[in-house]
Amino acid sequence: MCAQKNTKKEVYNFITIEGCIGAGKTTLSKMLSAHYSCKGIFENFEDNPYLQNFYLNPEKHAFSLELFFMAERYQQQKQLLEEMNLFGEKVITDYAFFKSLVFANITLKEDELQLYKMLFHIIYPNIKSPEIILYLHKPTDLLIRNIKKRGRSYEADISLDYLEKLNATYLDFFKQQDKSKVLIVDTSQLDFVESKNDFKELLSILDKEYNKKITYL
Repeated sequence: MCAQKNTKKEVYNFITIEGCIGAGKTTLSKMLSAHYSCKGIFENFEDNPYLQNFYLNPEKHAFSLELFFMAERYQQQKQLLEEMNLFGEKVITDYAFFKSLVFANITLKEDELQLYKMLFHIIYPNIKSPEIILYLHKPTDLLIRNIKKRGRSYEADISLDYLEKLNATYLDFFKQQDKSKVLIVDTSQLDFVESKNDFKELLSILDKEYNKKITYL
């Protein structure tokens, strides 16, 4: 899985980058995977056949959308668990499995959500949790700017309210979970794509041990 660049012992072997839509989590995950010369697991969200229809009619397609995402994430994470048990080396992902429940809490109706939660809690104990989650916190107006910049037509109508609810739900879940250390990093003034120093700052953050369940940076 990984060809480590040096013999230094890594602090974390399973790192997940999370954040709202437009926060830059996939971009950063790929940069980290290249930096560490290690395996990256990236979400294939565009393979979801319900995605575009969901944005056109959320109420009708939300349940199918979220079930598909959960099934696909489970397949990826199951393979990840098998490989990590076999090789025990470093891996970077651009989502945590609990993301399924975060989005479902916003998109699903109450009766659908109860069924979804039942399925989620059957699967979740079998999923390997990341040692640390780096959450890219970015102001909603900057998220909207990034979403417009990448120009995906089905994301054009994402609202500020939706993104604010999503961010709040993530933060609530971080407080409830106890499987991973969480770093919530304010990235409003960071440009890790264009600035090598900003990228190095994030690397230094991931090179430290943290005692608290949640650390705000």
